[in-house]
Parts: sequence; structure tokens; C-alpha cells
Amino acid sequence: MSKETRLVYSTDTGRIKPTEEPQKQPSGDGIVRIRREVSGRKGKGVSTISGLDLPDNELKQLAKNLKQLCGTGGSVKSGVIEIQGDHREKLRNELEGLGHSVKLAGG
Repeated sequence: MSKETRLVYSTDTGRIKPTEEPQKQPSGDGIVRIRREVSGRKGKGVSTISGLDLPDNELKQLAKNLKQLCGTGGSVKSGVIEIQGDHREKLRNELEGLGHSVKLAGG
């Protein structure tokens, strides 16, 4: 048997799926960007925070803390934290206090 062959089906277990590698977070330039977005949200604005190079569990914990700070809801989607409403200044002060380099981007 050569090294280039691999098992794709077995009568005992059925189709063999290849093992998936864990997805890596996209690495940024070290600057956390906070922007306000309203497009595609029926006029409801959200503050989005991108550029944080943190593992998923730490990102979710940070999002939870920021939501509590602002007193609103939000979510984490594709490595971007979304906080409902325009809370850019509060978020900026909190993230700078945590030692991140922060820029306000967009409108």
C-alpha cells in the first residue's frame, strides 16, 4: 500500500470523514477597531469591535463583560463582537484600560 492512498469508506463504519483542523483566527495588525454600523439592520445601529486576536472562549467572555458595561445585548460573529447601540466611547475607554490599541473607525 502506498502512502498516498487513504481509506474513504469502510463496510464496518460507513463513510470515513477526514479529521478537520481547528480554524485559526485571522491575525490582524494589532489595532482594535470600533465602528458603528446600521446597514442591513433596518436602521438599528450596532457597535462592532474587530481586530482582537483572542481565542473563542476569551472573546465570548470579553463580549459578555462589554455587554454588561453597556447594559445592552450583543453577539460574537466570525471573530467580531457586536454590541447593540452606539457605545463607541464606553467601549473605547474599557478596551484601552485593558491595554489594547484602539481606533474609532467609520461614522
